Amino acid sequence: MNKDELNYQSPFSWRYGSAEMRAIWSERQKHLLWRKLWFVLAETQSEFGLVSPEQIQDLKVNLERIELQRIAEIEAELQHDLMAAIKAYAEQCPLGGGILHLGATSMDIKDNADAIRVYDSLLVIRQRLEELLEAFCGQIERYAQVPVMAVTHLQPAEPTTLGFRLAQYAQDLWIDWKELLLRLEDFRIKGFRGAVGSDAAYIELIGEAEIERFQRRLAERIGLAFFEVTTQVYPRKQDFRIASLLAGIGASVHRFALDLRFLQSAFIGEWAEPFGERQVGSSAMPFKRNPIQAEKINALARQLAQLPRLAWDHAAHSMLENTLDDSASRRTLLPEMFLITDELLKTALRVVRNLVIHEENLRRNFERFASFAATERVLMAATRAGANRQAIHEVLRRLSMEAWEDLRQSGINRLAEKVIQSPILLNYLTKERLEELMSVEGYVGDAPQRSRRLVAAIRSDLENARVDNIGRVHL
Repeated sequence: MNKDELNYQSPFSWRYGSAEMRAIWSERQKHLLWRKLWFVLAETQSEFGLVSPEQIQDLKVNLERIELQRIAEIEAELQHDLMAAIKAYAEQCPLGGGILHLGATSMDIKDNADAIRVYDSLLVIRQRLEELLEAFCGQIERYAQVPVMAVTHLQPAEPTTLGFRLAQYAQDLWIDWKELLLRLEDFRIKGFRGAVGSDAAYIELIGEAEIERFQRRLAERIGLAFFEVTTQVYPRKQDFRIASLLAGIGASVHRFALDLRFLQSAFIGEWAEPFGERQVGSSAMPFKRNPIQAEKINALARQLAQLPRLAWDHAAHSMLENTLDDSASRRTLLPEMFLITDELLKTALRVVRNLVIHEENLRRNFERFASFAATERVLMAATRAGANRQAIHEVLRRLSMEAWEDLRQSGINRLAEKVIQSPILLNYLTKERLEELMSVEGYVGDAPQRSRRLVAAIRSDLENARVDNIGRVHL
C-alpha cells in the first residue's frame, strides 16, 4: 500500500484546481524559487565584488538539484525550514555554498517566493477569466434576440432576452477582470530589505551610496517592483486585496451557477448543464440529472468567500515589524484561494461552452406568463387615451388575479382573452389595438442591442489587453 493512502490528502492536491496551478504551489516549486532568489542575490552581489564568478557558476550548476528528502532530514534537526534548505543547497556547492544568504533574512527569500507564486497564479486566473468571458460573449451573441420571461422575486416579471440575461454574468466577470489587471499592474514584492526592512545589512555590505543601484538590479533580475516601505515582510494588505478580488470572482460565478440550478429544475427546465451519456445523477434514483457542476461551484465559492476575512486578520494583526502568527495559516490560505478560483473558472467555462438551452421550454414558459407583462403596455396606452390611470390599474389587477386562478386550475392563461373582451378597456382602445398590445414577443426594450454592445466592449478590452506589458517574472 502506498504510504500516501494512509495519510490525509487534501482535495486540492488532486481533485480541485489545474495541474498548472498545483505546480505553482508545489513543494518543489517553492524550493526552486528559494534557490533562484539566493542565486539572484549572489549574482547581483557579484557585480559589487562580493561573490566570485566561480562561486556563481557553482551555484548555477546545482540550482535545480533539489533533494526534498535531504531538506526534510535537516529540518527535523534544525526545526527551521529555510535554514534546512540553505544547508542542503550549500552541501551541493563547495565553492558557492559559503556565500548563500549573505546579508539576507529568511523573509527576503520566503516572502518574495510567496509573492512571486501569487503573481504567477494571478496570471493563470487572468487567462481563465478571459476564456470564460469569451465563452459568455459567444453565447450572448447567439441568444441576443431570443425572448424569455424575466424573473423578479422568483415570480414571472416581464420579457427580456436570453442574451441579456447572460450579459449580466459577463458584465460582473468583466468588472472582476478589470480589477485583476489593476492588481497585476500595482503588484509588488518585498525585495531584499533585511530583518526589519531598513536595508541595514545590505548597506553594510554594499555601502549607502550604492544601495539604490543594488536594489534596482535585483528588481530588474526578478522582473517585479519592490515595495518602497516594508517591515520584515511585505504589507499583508496586498494579500487581503487579492483575496477580496478572488472572492469577488467567486461571487460572480456563484450567481451564474445558482441561477442555472434554478432554471435547470424540472419545474422550469429552460437551461441545463452538460450531462454525459454515461453520467450517473443519483445512486438511488436512476432518473436524476442533478446540476452537480453548478452545485460544486456554489460550494467552493462559499468557501472562497470566507478567505478575505483570514487575510484581513493577517493584515490587521501584523504587529510592529512582524510576528509569525500568520505563517501557518498562509501556507494554506495562499494556495487554496487560487486553487478554488481556478476550479471555479475551469468548471464555469465547461458549463458555459456546453450550456444546454431547451428552447421549447423557453417558449412554453414565455407563452404561459408573458401576457401578464402586457398589462403594463395596456395601462400606459389606456391612460394616454384619456382613462384614469388608477382605475385602469385596478381593472387590470382584477383581470390578472382571475387569470392567475385559471392558470393554477387549468394550466391555461386566459388573460389576453379577458383584456380584449373588457368593456371598460374597450371604451378607450379598440379590440385590434388591445390584441396588438397583448402580444409581447418584442417587448424586450433595447436588451438585444445592449447585449451586443457589451460583447463588443468586452472583446475590445480583451484585445487591447493582449498587447500590454504584463508578463511573467524573469526567474
